[in-house]
Amino acid sequence: MASIFGGKLKKIGNAFSGKDQVESAGVEEVKENSVLLTQNVITGLSSEGKWDAIKRAGELLMNSGYVEEGYIPAMAEREELITTYIGNHLAIPHGIGEAAGFIKETGIVVLQYPEGVDFGEGNVAYIVIGIAGKGDEHMTILGSIAGIFQDAEKAKEIATIEDAEEIYNLFTNVGVLK
Repeated sequence: MASIFGGKLKKIGNAFSGKDQVESAGVEEVKENSVLLTQNVITGLSSEGKWDAIKRAGELLMNSGYVEEGYIPAMAEREELITTYIGNHLAIPHGIGEAAGFIKETGIVVLQYPEGVDFGEGNVAYIVIGIAGKGDEHMTILGSIAGIFQDAEKAKEIATIEDAEEIYNLFTNVGVLK
């Protein structure tokens, strides 16, 4: 099943590879309304269940001002419909449909679990990225993320990086941060 999702990652990444790229932004250049804030990249988390990981991502989105509290259960509802694990040890929990009403502004959070989070059917995510996207912005973000994670070796490397700022810079170099 992982190879099916790996193909999905490649297809999404290729579809968005022509999008504008943002040059690396230093931490000091981060604005209040940025899509990704350095404090929203958390490394070295202890393994936990997928529902706890989804809740943690949702709470961080909420505490950062990206979403209202109602978005968190919408993320869980989305996971119940179909897994947000998309391959190469990556899960991207997010809300859909009416959950859009709970989004204040576009933002992402990056959670790293060196020991992994079991998303079922043998799928273990070492990186869990919570997304809240206004309008079509979530598609651009998904494309940028897929571009990073379509390379299985790069995905493994990200799972072991201990410095949150290094992961933050990786995301800013591919245009996730605007």
